[in-house]
Amino acid sequence: MDRREFIKKSGMAAVGSILLATPFASILAKDEKEKKGMNIVVLTGSPRKNGNTNYLADQFIKGAKEAGHEVFRFNAATSEVHPCIGCNHCGMDGPCIYDDDFTNVLRPKIVKADMIVFCSPMYYFGFSTQLKAVIDRFYAINGTLHIYKKCAFLMAYANTSPKDAEAMIAHYRTIADYMGWEDVGSVVAPGIWTAGSIKGTKYCEQAYQLGKNL
Repeated sequence: MDRREFIKKSGMAAVGSILLATPFASILAKDEKEKKGMNIVVLTGSPRKNGNTNYLADQFIKGAKEAGHEVFRFNAATSEVHPCIGCNHCGMDGPCIYDDDFTNVLRPKIVKADMIVFCSPMYYFGFSTQLKAVIDRFYAINGTLHIYKKCAFLMAYANTSPKDAEAMIAHYRTIADYMGWEDVGSVVAPGIWTAGSIKGTKYCEQAYQLGKNL
């Protein structure tokens, strides 16, 4: 190798070292990771097996998988999740006293997830009891969850007034803001009551496209 070629290659190596030592490297790593697909956790809260929000979750998951993402679905209503009792045994970032599905199944998944999706019907202007129990257990991994993640929100409710959905939407947004997560979209379906009535509506396509376009 002659002197000119050596200098050229050495300069390129030096530039590469500088880039790897800067935030630019983190940006590249993040972009590369997203190209390979994200690990997504979908939290569903409907106790109805054929419920409308469960169907919205199906459509979102279909789109996300087609886009190359890996999806783990946790059905709160069919899982054993004890409600938080505020004992503070975990210290907000440690082991919980309960040996249940949150601890053994969901906790390791949600910690490693790149994105969290909240999917619930509106029960008395808020999340279903089943999903709220899961959210309350975030307390045990509070410190660990305060890193950048994406999040999304899927909900259905029987009423038709947008005002009736405001409290639940605000709850979701407050969680995202507190955690420092990036909200990438929501599907809010009013006037959906009886089981299966979501099918054939525009909200199914919206949920699918939300997953597909991540």
